[in-house]
Amino acid sequence: MSNLIPDSVSQPQRLAILQHGGFSSRYGKTGQSLIRYRGAEVVAVIDREFAGQSLRAVSRLSQAPDIPIVGTLAEALAAQPTVLAIGISPSGGIVREEWWPELRAAIQAGVSLWNGCHTQLLSDPAIAAAVRPGVYVWDMRREPAGLKPGTAAAAQLPCKRVLFIGTDMNIGKMTAALEFDRDTRARGIRSAFVGTGQTGMMIAGNGMCLDAVRVDYASGAVEQEVVKAAAHADVVWVEGQGSMLNPSSTATLPLMRGTQPTHLIVVAKANLDHLQALPHIKLPPLKDVVTFYEQVSAAGGTFPRVPVVGIALNTWGLDETAARAAVAKAARDTGLPATDAVRFGTKDLLDAIVGPQP
Repeated sequence: MSNLIPDSVSQPQRLAILQHGGFSSRYGKTGQSLIRYRGAEVVAVIDREFAGQSLRAVSRLSQAPDIPIVGTLAEALAAQPTVLAIGISPSGGIVREEWWPELRAAIQAGVSLWNGCHTQLLSDPAIAAAVRPGVYVWDMRREPAGLKPGTAAAAQLPCKRVLFIGTDMNIGKMTAALEFDRDTRARGIRSAFVGTGQTGMMIAGNGMCLDAVRVDYASGAVEQEVVKAAAHADVVWVEGQGSMLNPSSTATLPLMRGTQPTHLIVVAKANLDHLQALPHIKLPPLKDVVTFYEQVSAAGGTFPRVPVVGIALNTWGLDETAARAAVAKAARDTGLPATDAVRFGTKDLLDAIVGPQP
């Protein structure tokens, strides 16, 4: 195992996703993202609320496998999964009491466990005792060994380094980064995605959970992952976390210092003028957000000023006409190319980073 990541996770799996309540709340992001980006590997989704309904219909993802959602682990085991992934990210990151019987039963049945919660599954004696060759527990929120403080070493790398920064938390920074990584690969350019949270790690099979790293080593942990990814890439896309506009978040600055980015992309939720969890805090105009992040990148001249090259807008919930209007307004307000990478692709922003396609 390298850096707490089992060697097999990036290989095709037979995935079951524990998703109780995840489709009807904002806590189901991990499961939804696994369905979007590893959907071909999903053989079962467990959600009591939607049992018997079509996964494609419930998730509203056209690329989702058209399999029925089941209500119990016993039904999911009939699909012969190799992995059970916790698809819910509850408040506080605590494994809920009612999940433990299903998690214990899964690993005892020979199914490995992927866990993005702060609660360590290996702390449970029954689960720890069931680990055996080929059957493992991947507790992602653990600090990697051997970390050092950041040194700005990534600035010496020859590759482009693109960091996704946001106006708020949970607005699509990871999704945008994955879309850009995929489209870069499609152009035949060597590309790497660096996951900095549990969902990105599950999808890509690399990275580390930044919120599990002590603050003294946070930028160093990012630096370590970027340097590793750069060995085989001409462009490295770094998943953003949090927002410097949100008082609950401390993740963005170590990401900026550890990545030493060459480009920034601002991610914003369409028509959102306040923080989602703190509605009394109003968001500034996007143009001011761009200026702010570029100023922070330079740290008063300590580092080169990094340009924001575009806006990745999340238009989820808007119809096609309203979404295109929101994207056009973001471009007009900032003077930068803008897109919803999922709905409208990445072309103009990608051209600004890697050059136009021949």
